[in-house]
Amino acid sequence: MNSSFPPNLTCLKQRAELLRWLRAFFDDRGFLEVQTPCLSRDCVVDPYIDPLSVKLPGYSERFFLQTSPESMMKRMLAAGAPSIYSIGPVFRAEESGHFHNTEFTMLEWYDVGADLDAGICLLGDLVSSAIGATGFDRLTYREVFRQHLDIDPIEASTDDLCKRVAEFAPGLANDGRVDRDDCLDLLLSEKIQSKLGKERPLIMTDYPISQAALAKPSETDVDCAARFELFCQGVELANGYDELLDSDVLLQRSKQNNLKRVASGRHALPDSTRLAEAIRNTLPACVGVALGVDRLLMIITGANGIDQVMPFTTSIA
Repeated sequence: MNSSFPPNLTCLKQRAELLRWLRAFFDDRGFLEVQTPCLSRDCVVDPYIDPLSVKLPGYSERFFLQTSPESMMKRMLAAGAPSIYSIGPVFRAEESGHFHNTEFTMLEWYDVGADLDAGICLLGDLVSSAIGATGFDRLTYREVFRQHLDIDPIEASTDDLCKRVAEFAPGLANDGRVDRDDCLDLLLSEKIQSKLGKERPLIMTDYPISQAALAKPSETDVDCAARFELFCQGVELANGYDELLDSDVLLQRSKQNNLKRVASGRHALPDSTRLAEAIRNTLPACVGVALGVDRLLMIITGANGIDQVMPFTTSIA
């Protein structure tokens, strides 16, 4: 039977080759591949990422399609698993466009016993090898903002940041729901990101502590977190943390993230989760990284959009 929405087979071979290569990369380093459920009662509480929820027959509570395998993988680590990685589908509501699709493929790994520098080097080596680059560059969040906008993102006042945003988005700058981190995100995404990693991959480190997510505080900058991201040709490919090991701080940050969600018109999410229990029950020191496989394939193949490297996007599935 013919379909009016045929699958895109253009990059099918390259996708298979990349998946084999990624598995070999981690297998050769002693990581174990794991599979995690797509459905769970829990989800990571992020102020800007919305999970899809599902009502299952026989259950009173709602389940969530996972935005990341993080919670399940950390529960495995807390139970005694060694360094692990996962390659599989994840889901994020209201995400579509040039670099987004509601369902996409994520590679996530946790390196038990690694420190921040080791985690950064592993990520840099992975992406540099995958795209054929000669190494990678490393700059702090402060250095990137100083270099491209001549401002210190940590020391600048919120009013000054809003004024910079008003230069290209006056409506957003005057929106009472836009806070300091919103301004920083807008400046990064609209004025800086397209210039990052143009020659070779760039790993940006030491994000503001207010954007710490599940990262420890930085050991080199008291105002920042041990969080890092990799950019290549202006595209964000990966996000990593020297993982937070304090369950009380996790709960506090989840509650703060829910306040931001409500303030922006989103629904609050469950913040007392099995992930908090896993951290409380001796999650080992580790570095975790999540990488978008489809975006990496875009860079490798020279594609202009994520739809060019996926057999099915949400619009035709």
